[in-house]
Amino acid sequence: MSTHGAGGVPRPDVTDLRFGYGTNGFTNHRLDDVLRVLADLGYDGVALTLDHGHLDPYADDLPRRVDRLARSLDDLGLSVTVETGAPYLLDPWHKHIPTLMSESGTERRVDLLRRAIRIAADLGSPTVQVCSGPPPAGLAEELAWKRLAMGCEAVLETATEFGVMLGFEPEPYMFVDTVERCLKLRELLGGHERFGITFDVGHAHCVEDAPVLDCLRHAAPHLVNVQVEDMLRGVHEHLELGRGEIDFPPLLAELAAHGHRGLVSVEIQGSSLDAPEVARRSLDFLRTALAAGTGAGSTRS
Repeated sequence: MSTHGAGGVPRPDVTDLRFGYGTNGFTNHRLDDVLRVLADLGYDGVALTLDHGHLDPYADDLPRRVDRLARSLDDLGLSVTVETGAPYLLDPWHKHIPTLMSESGTERRVDLLRRAIRIAADLGSPTVQVCSGPPPAGLAEELAWKRLAMGCEAVLETATEFGVMLGFEPEPYMFVDTVERCLKLRELLGGHERFGITFDVGHAHCVEDAPVLDCLRHAAPHLVNVQVEDMLRGVHEHLELGRGEIDFPPLLAELAAHGHRGLVSVEIQGSSLDAPEVARRSLDFLRTALAAGTGAGSTRS
């Protein structure tokens, strides 16, 4: 684990957990500036959402941009994970459409995910985050599972070719919204070695019946990527850490005990107008919570 960010800012070595921040919380910043801010604050990495603003996977000069980004990440000592959750990247009118379950256009989603995998490989990202999106209205569940699995199989071929893990994320109110449904998809894929789980702490608190800590332990054998934000039960709104209901110290302690080596990335999409300060407060919160969880225990009821 690196002990200093850009400008010599120390990164306290509380444990081996590595903290990142999502670019979808910095939409008013140029990508180069996002990276410098995060490095100066002492973050270990960045969760890069492929989107129109920061890194458009359909840009004509994509290879040049990716090469330049790879050099910047290396110069700043930042790790990276690639995210594909931009809601309007493929359809300007409808969020997350088309999906791998859509009546038409599934090849566009497959193409996007394959592009993401190639970008991840070029950047040195071990993981690409994926979510199911919503199923078409009226589609029978059995057929939805079949289409989703077929689409994932096509994407996993590329993941295998490039040595990248697919981190499938349960997302509130989408077809795959719980860890259990994510594990069902993994089973339908024959337990593919390149299929892992992106565990979002807030999402689990929002929709899962079991406590978040139990959900994390359920996902742990296949965990490749983690996202964090605070949240209220039943309300899918990403809140700044400490402003919701989630007890973070035991969750971070569990991740440390599990030996999680991927990034633990803050995802607060609504923070862009105050992004640097939200990122600063978030890292302070995570370090304090991790110290509490691995030492004196939880600081929140």
